[in-house]
Amino acid sequence: MRRNSLTLRRCGGALALVVSGAAGAQTLTAADASPAGAASASTPAPVCDAKRPAINFNRWNENWGVLADPCLPQQPLDGLKYIPLSEDGISYLSLGAGLRERYEHIDAPLYGAGTTPSDGYVIQRTNLHADLRLGPYVQLFGQVVDARTFGKKTIAPPDRDKLDMEQLFMTVAVPTTDGAVKVRVGRQEMAFDLQRFIAVRDGPNVRQAFDGVWADWEHGPWRLIGYVTQPVQNRSVDSFDDYSNGHLTLNGLRLEYQGLGPGDLSGYYSRYRRDSARFLDATGDERRNVWDMRYNGKSGAVDFDIEGMRQTGQVGAKQVSAWAIGSIAGYTFAKTGWTPRVGLQFDMASGDKHAGDGTLGTFNPLFPNGYYFALAGLTGYSNLIHLKPSVTLKPAKTLSVTTALGLQWRQTTADAVYVQSMAGVPRTAGQGSRWTGAYGQLRVDWAVTANVAAAVEAVHFHVGDTLRNAGGRDADYLGVELKFGW
Repeated sequence: MRRNSLTLRRCGGALALVVSGAAGAQTLTAADASPAGAASASTPAPVCDAKRPAINFNRWNENWGVLADPCLPQQPLDGLKYIPLSEDGISYLSLGAGLRERYEHIDAPLYGAGTTPSDGYVIQRTNLHADLRLGPYVQLFGQVVDARTFGKKTIAPPDRDKLDMEQLFMTVAVPTTDGAVKVRVGRQEMAFDLQRFIAVRDGPNVRQAFDGVWADWEHGPWRLIGYVTQPVQNRSVDSFDDYSNGHLTLNGLRLEYQGLGPGDLSGYYSRYRRDSARFLDATGDERRNVWDMRYNGKSGAVDFDIEGMRQTGQVGAKQVSAWAIGSIAGYTFAKTGWTPRVGLQFDMASGDKHAGDGTLGTFNPLFPNGYYFALAGLTGYSNLIHLKPSVTLKPAKTLSVTTALGLQWRQTTADAVYVQSMAGVPRTAGQGSRWTGAYGQLRVDWAVTANVAAAVEAVHFHVGDTLRNAGGRDADYLGVELKFGW
């Protein structure tokens, strides 16, 4: 049997491999030998710039149109994440889901000074959503929620919500020469900045949504936003029974400027309306004018965020005069192992200094974020002075550990000690000293995979004499959370 022979020759300025054998001689050029007829064996393979979207805090902000790029490796169920509806692939439907399970235990709600008993329970939140993109400018987004509690003794509206419409809105976004014009209409979630005062309220089981219109105009570093909304009020008697009405409204204008020195500047005015409001020293229809200013940014290893709010208006026959400031700053040792960040948080909010006069000084935190202080819910943004040093470490890229010590006082002893949801601790108004107590906090966050996250948070609050004399005691909180997003 005759063996084939291989000879390397130059053919037309290119190297060629000549195969000689029984069938004669065949010449293969470098182009023939390259996979899929590539131009040259030395030409690098094309780089795929497409990246899968990360699971976003706001699911409507994910753009799964990148799955139209054939270079992106496919994963199971991608056929449901991207369902093309047009030949160019710009119009598509994307489906998604989320599940959050959290076990919580708190042995002394209201520091034990109220009637709420020690409690340990599981809260569960399930979401399903559909994101429809019609061309490059129109988006229709719908999301349903089913939030349940297991073993919880005291149920509040943010704890439970049978199957209901969490979000359902249409967005039209048209690009301009140096920005865009966007209008969003329907039931939607909205949040400002660190969510001190207007938040999605992700800490509790049921997030806060708003029925209304959101419009913004972006031009270079400027952004102007207007909103007319009725905050959604949750109830869980039947499915799809959440509602909003003119008895609770939030309307306003916001202006932002990016790149002012090392940070960004923003400010807004809101008109807050709540009928039949109740405070320790005032009852009646609440009408607040809300003025807010914030500056945040980063310079080298230093990050900072400072915000101030002024409130005027009326509650019944009383005039409102209230204020708050919040600030967080930190220094990150980027070249040190575990990338430690040393932080300091300072917050202060007014209380009502003179009961029985014509002025109400208790600050209303509006729609605050339960994560801002701690998940224990023992610190409210009313009649407060709060100082909190912290240290955050990253032992691994996907692991973060934060330890903190919170110190709390009242802004005035004439008003009560408040926990979240503006609940005043009984027998504290006009009693005792300013010192409220101190708490230690430990939180661990772990991004297990791109779709799964876990967290553990523990808080121990050591109460001061004011709370102890009111019937309170030290409080402990433990939360263990697992989240899945697809």
